[in-house]
Amino acid sequence: MKNKAVILLSGGMDSTTLLALAQSQHYECYALSFRYGQRHSAELEAACRIAKQAKVKQHEIIDLNLSQFGGSALTDNNIDVPNAGSTGIPVTYVPARNTIFLSVALGWAEVLNARHIFIGVTAVDYSGYPDCRPEFIKAFEKTANLATKAGVEGDHFTIHTPLIELSKAEIIQLGHQLGVDYSQTVTCYRADQDGKACGQCDACKLRIKGFSEAGFDDTTHYIK
Repeated sequence: MKNKAVILLSGGMDSTTLLALAQSQHYECYALSFRYGQRHSAELEAACRIAKQAKVKQHEIIDLNLSQFGGSALTDNNIDVPNAGSTGIPVTYVPARNTIFLSVALGWAEVLNARHIFIGVTAVDYSGYPDCRPEFIKAFEKTANLATKAGVEGDHFTIHTPLIELSKAEIIQLGHQLGVDYSQTVTCYRADQDGKACGQCDACKLRIKGFSEAGFDDTTHYIK
């Protein structure tokens, strides 16, 4: 019998690679995406498309309107998404986003009797978000096993972060080995309604750099 796993699937490059990797390791995959008040729906539409193509066991979309309190350029239209190059924790950081997403994933995993949760955080080529660090993941896994019936009874959860020490180039190389079609993914903070990327934000610049260093053609659809 396959182990069940909840996969956090945004529709971006990293989470799509993550799903392909989990399936290659013979997990029965349950994909989880969020409509959290983000600026555009293109990435979520990509997640639906990718989950369907991957034939996951189940794909759920959770509505969490984080734009109600804003605080991020991704959830507050009064804050502009900057071009790449800002220093410190950028305004595209969404307060507590990965904590919230992992908490929901944990609840679903317990219901499913799944003990594996996959999240595509990376601490190498990333935008400086504090909730992408190994220290956070380790702390959340400890919390997960303290806060659940399954954990207290000794049936422990594992938070998997197989991309955390990989650069964008290494992630792309891994994805190509797994047969990932990156043209289906959307990563841009300012994508248009057709899913075309701006080519200027932090997410786009990291993606462009990754394809260049990996030695593969960038199949991203960019706004001309």
